[in-house]
Parts: sequence; C-alpha cells; structure tokens
Amino acid sequence: MKRISLTVIIFLVAISLIGSTDWKLNDVNVNVIEQANDVVDEINTKLIRFHVIANSDSNEDQNLKLKVRDKVLEYISPKLKDSQNIEQSRKIIKENDDKIRIIAEDIIKKNGYNYEVKTTLGFENFPVKMYGNITLPQGNYEAYRIIIGGGKGQNWWCVMFPPLCFVDIAKGQIAYKETEKEMKKVLSDKEFEEIDNINNSEQTQNIKEAVKQNGAEIKLKFKTKELIERFFQ
Repeated sequence: MKRISLTVIIFLVAISLIGSTDWKLNDVNVNVIEQANDVVDEINTKLIRFHVIANSDSNEDQNLKLKVRDKVLEYISPKLKDSQNIEQSRKIIKENDDKIRIIAEDIIKKNGYNYEVKTTLGFENFPVKMYGNITLPQGNYEAYRIIIGGGKGQNWWCVMFPPLCFVDIAKGQIAYKETEKEMKKVLSDKEFEEIDNINNSEQTQNIKEAVKQNGAEIKLKFKTKELIERFFQ
C-alpha cells in the first residue's frame, strides 16, 4: 500500500511539473500562431508541385530519374509557362498526362530498364522543403507525380504552378528575383514573406518562433499522455 501511495505522489509531482512548463509555453501569443497557420493553409491551395520519384537510391536509378525529368520538362514547359492560373495549369497537365507517361517510359526503355511508370495528380502530404530561396512549409499540396518503378528512391521536385520548374533546371536552382516575381503572381506579400529565406522580416521570425514553441507544448502534452498510460499499465 505504501509503495502504491509513493508511486501516486511521484506521478502527481511529475504531472505538476509538466503542467507548470505547459503553462509557460501557453504564454505564446495565440494570435501569432493562428496567423502563421492561416498563412500556411493559404499557400497550400495556390501551388502545384512536380515530383519525379526514382525507383531506388542507386546511382543508376537516380540518374535515370533526372533523365526522365529533363525530357518531361522539355515537353511540358512551353505548354505551362504562360498559364494564367492554377485551373488552367491543372487542365494542361491532365490533357498531357498520357503523353508525359509515354515520354517517361520511352526514356526508361532507351536506357535499358523496364520499370513501369505511374503518374498522379492529387493532394499529398509533404514535409518542409527548401527550393532555391524559398521554404515551403509542411502540408497537403496538389502535386503532379511521376513514380518510376517501385518509387522507393529520393525524388526531385519543383513548383509547377507558378511555373518555376522551367527557369533554370540545368543548374537546379532559380534566381531570387524570378522566384519573387512568379510567386507574387499567386501569393500575397504576406504569404511570400512567410516562405522567403532572404528577406524574412522580424514579424515572420516571431511567427516561426511561436510555432516552434507551440510544437514543444504539443510534445509535452503527448508526454503527459504517455505517463498516464504507463501509470495505469
């Protein structure tokens, strides 16, 4: 009985300490966190990403992925570069889906492989990713994906709308001014500021810090749940 009582006391002290830490984190400005989340949600709905996923991480499969990328972009670039909105880009991608798959299959066969090719256009969850001078937050993005073979390898990706894939694929990077120009056609100044790596304002840094702290708070709450489960087990 004494052992049980001691366990209960230790448990309650632990919960108290976690609750105290939690309270401090709750001092983070809730409005700032909500503002950041709203910006992220808006960005997700205004872009179409392009991903080419390799069969594996072997050098051969990764090189094949880049060859497929180059030929597909060579074909689709003239059709997408003057697109005026996301609906038009989506329509162009759908109309050319069969042709893109044929191009990918042809490149694969010419290089001595017999991998199948799958293409999809839909929403996928992606982690935080840097692209040139911008960083896209984690979230569900609309993406056109070319999956080669088993699709177990690393992927190459870019932003298909607005058409940033076609600025400088040879170097694998895009000029900042071109990025800003294209992104601001579809994003507000505030939304672009949130993903801009070069001219982030103090306010943007505060938002990121607030989200970071809020994440720590969430982890503490999960830890509390874990402690409770262990106690009753």
